[in-house]
Amino acid sequence: MKSKFLNINKVVLCIAVMSLIGCTNLDEKVIDEVMGTENADPEASLAAAYGQLGDGTFVDHGSVFALQEYSTDEAILPTRGSDWGDGGKWRAMHEFTWDANNDVVKNTWNQLNSGITKSLFAIGSINKSNGNNKALFLAEAKGLLAFYTYTTIDLYGQAPYRDPDNLNAPIQIRKADTTIDGLITEVEGLIPNLADIKTQNTHAGRFTKQAAYALLADMYLNRAVLKNKTGGNFDFKEQAVSGGGNDMDKVIKYSDMLINGGLFSLESNYFHNFDINNDTSKEMIFTIVQKKNSNRNADNDLAYMSMERIQKPSPDNRGTNASCITPEFYYSWNGNHNDPRFQRTYQYEDGTWFRNDGTDVSVPSTSKVEGTGKPWFHFNRGLQVGQQYGPKILPSGNFDLTPDGRIKVYKLFTEKNTTLAADFTPELSFDNSSEAVFTQAQINRGVRNFKFEFDPGYGNNGTSGMDVPLYRLGTIYMMRAEAFFRNGNISAALADVNKLRTSRTNDALKGNAPGVAIAALDANILFKESGYELYWEMYRRKAMIRFEKFDLPGTAKPATQSFRRIFPIPQATIDASKDFKQNPGY
Repeated sequence: MKSKFLNINKVVLCIAVMSLIGCTNLDEKVIDEVMGTENADPEASLAAAYGQLGDGTFVDHGSVFALQEYSTDEAILPTRGSDWGDGGKWRAMHEFTWDANNDVVKNTWNQLNSGITKSLFAIGSINKSNGNNKALFLAEAKGLLAFYTYTTIDLYGQAPYRDPDNLNAPIQIRKADTTIDGLITEVEGLIPNLADIKTQNTHAGRFTKQAAYALLADMYLNRAVLKNKTGGNFDFKEQAVSGGGNDMDKVIKYSDMLINGGLFSLESNYFHNFDINNDTSKEMIFTIVQKKNSNRNADNDLAYMSMERIQKPSPDNRGTNASCITPEFYYSWNGNHNDPRFQRTYQYEDGTWFRNDGTDVSVPSTSKVEGTGKPWFHFNRGLQVGQQYGPKILPSGNFDLTPDGRIKVYKLFTEKNTTLAADFTPELSFDNSSEAVFTQAQINRGVRNFKFEFDPGYGNNGTSGMDVPLYRLGTIYMMRAEAFFRNGNISAALADVNKLRTSRTNDALKGNAPGVAIAALDANILFKESGYELYWEMYRRKAMIRFEKFDLPGTAKPATQSFRRIFPIPQATIDASKDFKQNPGY
């Protein structure tokens, strides 16, 4: 259902937004996927605040994902021959050469501040209303404001705020070290007015009590870092903001409420959490709902970016040969390649497996793409290494089929260099070890991540119906394990790690075998286990900082100074506004 939204020139943060997002006119019509009915302005403004989550901010590879993942050992987007140069803005994320003029830094800041703006406008609009759901909608809007603000102060160290009920109020700059405690208090105060998930027409795409518990666990886990981001010796056991206990006790408390509340359970098929139909996953606590045929943007980037251009899920779709994982992360899996989270093989309805090892001759063409009815070739999931296989496109634009209509499987060669085998190697081996640049003869390098299912619906590379998880039960188990560990309860931490390991099962080709428990746990093992469970979920940068690994050298990355733990305020913002001061080091 369509709703008209605000004109940004009248919105709460107009002065700040002039420097942040240019005070663009937002008179567009937006699909209200959250409320589900034709809404008056308060509900429409809340829908707009939700919509900003999926309008690139947390679903496009070049926004929050880029800052939280490309800056880590989990992901890198190198320049590949003639592709992905773009003035070096992608490489800068991994080479740690970004500055205040970097487009990725600027665009992510703008998107997050648009989320803050829309949340504040929703709060002001709802405050003026008298609807039956006023208290609920107001709590949701304030929850979204807290989530956008928390993400912004984590990444940039500061975020704008203005009284949503007073357009003439001065801009306030919320600094991470002085804001985190207030954010925690605000979210705790929202809980009585929030709905339990799946009550009052809510679902994982709404900010519910359970989303609040997850956000609180996250904020408490990172509170010590936010209070001293560029320092060291983080005090993870500081007295909690409210009530008894320390920060880690609070992480455990809120995690317990989610783990023991009976509303969620771990999926035995780990990759179902990242399927196109993952709205049926039992793990989802807070997600971004994507719909392919809506006016609000949906995004396929989490799958599209890592596939080679020659890898085609349908005759109308392809990957883009961009991002991959680093050798450091790949080799962290040594001894764990049988872990169900490492890789999963696809089995077609007739029992055919796509092994991707050169033994495949053909697969059924009975699986069809929504909207086109064309054959759907299903690639395997997880980390893909070695020679790749798949379908070939004929001059007619269709898959090459066997006489009985099955999709033929071929050894694949890169599209931009047709004599170069699509052989994904763990080693990246840049000619200049400090620059993530490949020649055209090297573009096949890097293990690819097929964790997220490629949605070929309607023959469009850019949209997906997959819900993007922000918090799921696996996230919560991992946060609780770390809190137990930092509190000195190693046995409880090990139990949570092993719960994640043994609850997941392999595909039937491997006998549906469950993952194997480990016998001991230290900080380095816990850090690796965090990566196994949460890779490419916009979690790694925070974990690397907490485990004091973010500043270390790696592939195409030198040892760096601690000021790089936060990003600069875009120079355009500094130039246009006296309210913001540049972060130290930039």
